[in-house]
Amino acid sequence: MTPTDRPAVPRQSPPPDEKPPETRQHMIRRRWITAVIIVLLIGVPAGYLAISAEQSRTSGRDAETEARATGLVHDWPSKAQRRIYDVTIPMDSIGVYYYESNTWKVSKLYVQFKTSAAGLAEFMKGAGTTTATLRPGDVTINAKDAAKVHWPFHKGRDWSGTTRVQDKPRPTLDITVDETNPDRPYVFVVSTTTP
Repeated sequence: MTPTDRPAVPRQSPPPDEKPPETRQHMIRRRWITAVIIVLLIGVPAGYLAISAEQSRTSGRDAETEARATGLVHDWPSKAQRRIYDVTIPMDSIGVYYYESNTWKVSKLYVQFKTSAAGLAEFMKGAGTTTATLRPGDVTINAKDAAKVHWPFHKGRDWSGTTRVQDKPRPTLDITVDETNPDRPYVFVVSTTTP
């Protein structure tokens, strides 16, 4: 039998699960799609994180600037603030102002109020001390803290003061009292906590 006499065998098609070989154009397209997916999966969340961090940083700066601009607030500090900073304000107090300052290293509550002689004794007892510890002529609040809330401790007034140091995490209280009118003393307190 000669090769020309052989019967023709039908050409077999490839199995249905076999893919045709990938062309160069198809490979480039597939790689581009993969790259776009990777960028979307990594780049978009990273972008959101960066934007969120900047907004958080900006809002913190804005809040600090606003607090600095307004200074003391004519109101009572919240009960939580008074508890955290160990500042017990007598109920008969008037002219209550406060300002809270927080950083990573230190938190401070500045409070001022006018009270009675009995109210001063009550306040000192709540601070864990007595009026006997007030040293005449002593302003215990430093100039930097006083400048922060515009407290002018002018000469010619009857100042007295004390500092109540406690074990951490309890705050340190710098207390200065204007006793020019002993029946209506004016109390200035800076309570400082360091985590």
